[in-house]
Amino acid sequence: MTAPSQKRPESVISAVAYSHGKVLQQVTIEDISEVIKEPDTFVWLGLVQPTNEYMREIQQEFGLHDLAIEDALTAHQRPKIEQYGESLFIVAKTAQLVGDVIKYGETHLFVGKNFLVTVRHGASTSYAQVRKHAEECPDLLAKGPGYALYAILDMIVDNYLTILHEYTQQFQQIEQRMFKSEFDQNAVHEVYRLRRELLSLHNAAMPMGDICNQLIQHHDGLVPKTLRAYLRDVQDHAHQVVTTTDDMREMLANAMHVNLALVSVHQNEVVQRLAGWGAILAIPTVIFSLYGMNFKDMPELNDVWGYPVTLGITIVGCVALYVKLKKSGWL
Repeated sequence: MTAPSQKRPESVISAVAYSHGKVLQQVTIEDISEVIKEPDTFVWLGLVQPTNEYMREIQQEFGLHDLAIEDALTAHQRPKIEQYGESLFIVAKTAQLVGDVIKYGETHLFVGKNFLVTVRHGASTSYAQVRKHAEECPDLLAKGPGYALYAILDMIVDNYLTILHEYTQQFQQIEQRMFKSEFDQNAVHEVYRLRRELLSLHNAAMPMGDICNQLIQHHDGLVPKTLRAYLRDVQDHAHQVVTTTDDMREMLANAMHVNLALVSVHQNEVVQRLAGWGAILAIPTVIFSLYGMNFKDMPELNDVWGYPVTLGITIVGCVALYVKLKKSGWL
């Protein structure tokens, strides 16, 4: 069979047939149903936001279920794995670092004994490098679409780890700002933002462990035993993302509580100092206000030592109270 010359639709990124782990040919949609009938051959088809009409053609060629096609045409599906006859439908949440912003998308995968179809929605890195790497391992690619499926899931989870590394750096910076006695409103906003983004990453990675577990436990026909170790590695990485995001979210919450406690302690210390100086100032206030009363007969007014004694008592009282408050830590 010769390579097709028809113009490929824009939604089709690649459509390649593999035999014994090596590239057999580029294929058109019309040829797929015939190509996959050949022994030890499978088709790897990559799509990006295909139209409804094109997905119906794909459904006819691969014999896909109506419900799976409807889900693949609609983004914002929850991550899951479902079986329809002899094929699987998998939804995986993708994450991509675009500048300083994390954008999420979806990849829908149809997996059968002799085909793998990927449908990308939203933000998602191209799988061209995944395909290239898989083609460099013909011994593993010869095991069928199961290895191609692993390669895509592995890339998705590796992107989680890349984003997790970025979040870890942000976490360390925010944590340093939180352990201060001054209230930093911007830091509190950053804590809330990071906790929210960590939750989004957690929700994306959490179902991946279950997907890998089901592929390992229940789908021997699509995932050979020799590939189970690879899927367990993906499962471990997804579990690492989940546990790390949980730990960081909890530590951020604790850091915010510590910051509020430090601010409260600092405010109490300020109040104590103000109260201490207020107590010291109360002594001359009481004494001088007493002598400010306009009574005619006040014994000390006619005494030569009245003023210096009164002033000395005031100073001694203030100094004594200052020393006492200083020792008690109020000043």
